[in-house]
Amino acid sequence: MLQLPFADMLNNAADELVVEVATTPEQVLEAKRLRYQVYCEERGFEPGESGLEQDEFDAHSRHVLVRSRASSKVYGTVRLVLSGQRGAGLGFPMERVCESYVLRPLPRETTAEISRFAITRDRDGLSPAAAALMRFCLIQGLVQVSGELGLTHWCATMERTLLRLLRSAAIHFEAVGPLIEYHGLRQPAVWELSGGFARIQRQLPHVWNFLTHNGEFWKDQITRESIGDLTKVG
Repeated sequence: MLQLPFADMLNNAADELVVEVATTPEQVLEAKRLRYQVYCEERGFEPGESGLEQDEFDAHSRHVLVRSRASSKVYGTVRLVLSGQRGAGLGFPMERVCESYVLRPLPRETTAEISRFAITRDRDGLSPAAAALMRFCLIQGLVQVSGELGLTHWCATMERTLLRLLRSAAIHFEAVGPLIEYHGLRQPAVWELSGGFARIQRQLPHVWNFLTHNGEFWKDQITRESIGDLTKVG
């Protein structure tokens, strides 16, 4: 279990970093530029074009940015692909590389895929704590979007190192299907949000407070816990 110093690290990271859910075309362009830097220049995973890394799923996604409070420099980005909603017809990116049965049990209208998780190696100007916790800042943005849209599940293909990191914060993605080769070995995985956040709230309340912005982004959990407490008292 994470100890109190981790809570202090989260607070310090919040002092240095701003989490933004993109609401303007300019912010989306910033996300695509950072993806080009990470996926095309630093890692060589994707070709990109004209300084942007983009695809057909971007039009059906919500994008999250993490930037420095001091310099406004963007250090990280991630998107939630909503292709199961509103008749987008594209499906999810992971369905192009995974077995067809992997996502079949999930409610498509309330499921989104975590995709293009990108953090630059250039972290000059950040403290070690802020640099280390940018992933949690990006997840906070995903929580905000999910609460707004009423999502129930996340799906993703993840590196096993990221899955281990998330488990250390009581975020237990469930592996579905075999490992796949996609720029290295990746594990298809899903996470049921309501039960998952209830687990975090019980086990690591400081992490829950950070990810949900003290419950502002995930009010369903406050309601559930409050009802449970009242039932016990009665």
